[in-house]
Amino acid sequence: MASVTDPATAPKAALRRSLGFRDLVVYGLLFIAPMAPVGVFGTLDAKSHGAVALVYLCATVAMAFTAFSYAQMVQVAPQAGSVFTYARKGLGEGPGLIAGWMAMLDYLLIPAVAYLFSGIAMNALVPGVSRWVWTALAVLVTTALNLWGVRAAARAGFAVLAMEIAVLLVFVVSAVTVLVRDGAQRGWLSPLTGDGSLGFSLTAVLGAVSVAVLSYLGFDAIASFAEEVTGGSARVARAVLFCLALAGVLFVVQSYLAALLMPVSSAELAADPAQQGPAFYTAVESSVGTWLHDLVAVSKAIGAAFAALAGQAAAGRLVFAMARERRLPGVLARTSDGTPRPALLVAATITLVAAVWAARRDDGLDQLVSVVDVGALVAFTLLHASVVGWFVVKRGAGAPVWWKHLLLPVLGAAVTVAVIVEAARTAQVVGAVWLAVGLAVLAVQGARRDGVGGASAGRP
Repeated sequence: MASVTDPATAPKAALRRSLGFRDLVVYGLLFIAPMAPVGVFGTLDAKSHGAVALVYLCATVAMAFTAFSYAQMVQVAPQAGSVFTYARKGLGEGPGLIAGWMAMLDYLLIPAVAYLFSGIAMNALVPGVSRWVWTALAVLVTTALNLWGVRAAARAGFAVLAMEIAVLLVFVVSAVTVLVRDGAQRGWLSPLTGDGSLGFSLTAVLGAVSVAVLSYLGFDAIASFAEEVTGGSARVARAVLFCLALAGVLFVVQSYLAALLMPVSSAELAADPAQQGPAFYTAVESSVGTWLHDLVAVSKAIGAAFAALAGQAAAGRLVFAMARERRLPGVLARTSDGTPRPALLVAATITLVAAVWAARRDDGLDQLVSVVDVGALVAFTLLHASVVGWFVVKRGAGAPVWWKHLLLPVLGAAVTVAVIVEAARTAQVVGAVWLAVGLAVLAVQGARRDGVGGASAGRP
C-alpha cells in the first residue's frame, strides 16, 4: 500500500532520489525537443535574412548566461522549487513567490502547447479523429506515466528521445548526401552570413535571436529534479550546462543544413508569411522526398507529447515546492511513494483544459504561443538577480568571484529583459496581468502572516 506524507503532520515532504545524470539530460532534452527548430525555422530564416544558423549560435550563447546562473544556484539550494527556491534564497520571500508564480505560467502552458502540437500532427496523419481528441489522449497517457513515478517516466522518455535523435540523424545523413550529390540551393556560408537576398543585418539577426531563445525553454526544468537526483547538486549543474550545449549543437547543425536545402530565398519567405511555418518541411520534401517529410512529422507528434511529459513533471515539482512552503494549498505538498501526485494532477488538469480549449479553436495555437515565454523570462531575470543577491549582497559563500557572481548574471539579465521588450504585445499584457495577480497573492499572504504573528505576540 502506498505511503502518504501529509504536510500537516510532516513539515517537509520528501521526494525519492532515483535519477542519474542521463535521466536529467533526458528530461531537459525532452522538454526542449531535439528538433525544436522545425516549427520556427522559416520565421527565423526570414527575420535574419537567411543567417539562421548564426541566430542559433547567438541564442545558445545568450541562454548560456541563464544556464550558468542555474548551475550556481542549484548548488546553493538543491531543492525541487527551482527558481522559486533560488529567489527566496537570494532575494527573500516576496521575490521568491513572484519568481515561482511567473515560472508557473511558463511551466503550465508550455506543456499545453506541446500537447497541441502533438494533436495537430496526429490529426494531419489521421484526419478522421479530431485534433482535440488526440490532444486529450496525449495528456492522459503522459500523465499516467508521470503518476507512475519519475523513474518510469524517465525510461519512457529516454526511448522517445532516442527515436527523435535517430530521426534527426536520418535527416542529417540524407541532407549531407543530397548536398554532396546535387549541391546547395544557397551559398555554403549563407546560414552564417545571410543568403544575400536582403543583405546582412546585425539588427535583423538579433531580432531573430529574441525569437530563437524560446526554442531553449525547458532546459531549466532539470533544476526542478534537484531533490530526486543521486550524486549531489553538482551533477544537476553539469546536466543543465551539458543539456544547453548539446541542444545548441543540434539546433545549429539542423538549421544550417535546412537553410542550404531551402529552395526559396529568405526574402521570399519574408514576403509570404504563410510559407514560413512549413518551411523546414518544404526544404526536406523538395530535396529528399515525401518519406522524410512524413518521418519528421511522426517524430514531432510523439516527441511533442513527451516534451509535454517533461514539462508537466517540472510543473508538478514547482507546485509541490510552493505548497510545501505554504505558498499554495498544503494538500499539494503531499507525496505518495516519493511522487508528488496531487501537484501533478493539478498541473495536468490545468494543462488539459488549456490544451483542449486551444485545440478546439482555429487560433488556439497562436493564443497559447503568444503568452508562454514571458513568465519564463521574468523568472530568469529574477534568477540572475538571485545570484547577485546571494553571492554579492549577502556574501552567502564568502568573498564573491566578480566575473562569475556579478558580471555574467548582469549580462544574463540584460538578455532576458531585452527579449521581454521584444515580445509580442499580447504576451506582455498577459504577463503583466499574471504578475499583478501574483502581487495580489503576495499581499494577501503577507497580511495573513502579519495577522497571525501579531495575534501570537499578543497572547499572555
